[in-house]
Amino acid sequence: MRRIRRLVHLVLFCPLSKGLQSRLPGIKVKYLLVVWLGIFVGSWVAYMHYSSYSELCRGHVCRMIICDQYKKGIISGSTCKDLCEERSLLFQHCLSSSPTQQVYSGLWRETEVIIKCGIEEALKADSHPDSVPRRDVVLFDKPTRGTSMDEFKEMLLNFLKSNLGDQPSLAALVSRIIAMADVNRDGKVSLAEAKSIWALLQLNEFLLMLSLHEKEHTSKLLGHCGDLYITEKIPHTSLYGVDVPPFLQSLLPSVVHQIIHQWFAPAWPRRAKIAIGLLEFVEEIFHGTYGNFYICETSFKNVGYNDKYDFKMVNLRKVATEMTIRGFLKGRHCEQNVDCTYGKDCMATCDKLMKQCKSDVVQPNLAKVCGLLQDYLLYRAPLELKEELQKQLRTCMTLSGLASQMEVHHSLVLNNLKTLLWKKISNTKYS
Repeated sequence: MRRIRRLVHLVLFCPLSKGLQSRLPGIKVKYLLVVWLGIFVGSWVAYMHYSSYSELCRGHVCRMIICDQYKKGIISGSTCKDLCEERSLLFQHCLSSSPTQQVYSGLWRETEVIIKCGIEEALKADSHPDSVPRRDVVLFDKPTRGTSMDEFKEMLLNFLKSNLGDQPSLAALVSRIIAMADVNRDGKVSLAEAKSIWALLQLNEFLLMLSLHEKEHTSKLLGHCGDLYITEKIPHTSLYGVDVPPFLQSLLPSVVHQIIHQWFAPAWPRRAKIAIGLLEFVEEIFHGTYGNFYICETSFKNVGYNDKYDFKMVNLRKVATEMTIRGFLKGRHCEQNVDCTYGKDCMATCDKLMKQCKSDVVQPNLAKVCGLLQDYLLYRAPLELKEELQKQLRTCMTLSGLASQMEVHHSLVLNNLKTLLWKKISNTKYS
């Protein structure tokens, strides 16, 4: 016991000389208080981290609900057997940002995957993106027993028209959905298979993954069970390659965040390659096969890249279809433009005479993306390129107005920026 007391004394008071201690008798108490304050703050941070983890991470509940529905024959899917019977689909690290949106890294057939369970739409046409999701949408109550295959196809077509618009390519998308629903490949879709795929289609991210499945900049869909689905794992889920832990973000000033990002960011040529991929993604979703899409939260946390430094869109829940946004804005009362904002940065103008929102988004995707890329590309950019790059990014960021009325200008700015970056890294190991 005496040794322990001596050890504590050494730890707490050794840094202070005896002469100083005799001159400042109160310093012992002050030093002790500082140490205990540090312990208290550390304990508080640890407690908050644990309590938030236990609230956010409910993978066991997700598995229990899905497997219960599967065993009752209500749902089906390509991964149900692995999840509920063989237990070969393993939940590993929790990545959830909301209790109602369970996201885990996992292992499936010796492959690292991302598991998403019970994820309700983050961008709902009739609600704010941060509102509490309505679980009743995915209770596997549609289609009902007795629905024929033709009726189910009609259901799917009407649903896609309401969400993507009346596109000529929707029939091909319906066929793809039917093929995905037919898990046992018997040429028929059972009621459980139909209920599962219908529930998945109610999820914004899943619908967009299907709509953009031909694009190389979105995660590949690997399987599903009910409204749980599995995608490939993207190694780097931030534009900078690393992010400050959530429990430290509020404690550190923005300058420290910026310094950390710059320290861990890839080399400039690799950042240029990632940026080219992001610009290609913007090009793909601008009047694509299934209509127009808008990025409604332009953040470095929603975009990432793989080990080859190919751009990947990490969070499709922050992307919305044009039909979804128009539905949100239609007849919406407003006093100023900010009242006509969908998500975080998809803003339309307010007709102050009629007190209603107009239906077109003011700022195109490209302008928002260029704003995101400005610091990312200009940091340690080659000197001979920096001035021209800054000029083009500034031009890009000033793009405004209706994208449909400025398609030629939009494409010209995008192609000029891509060409500038590509010329610098082409014919090098980074290309």
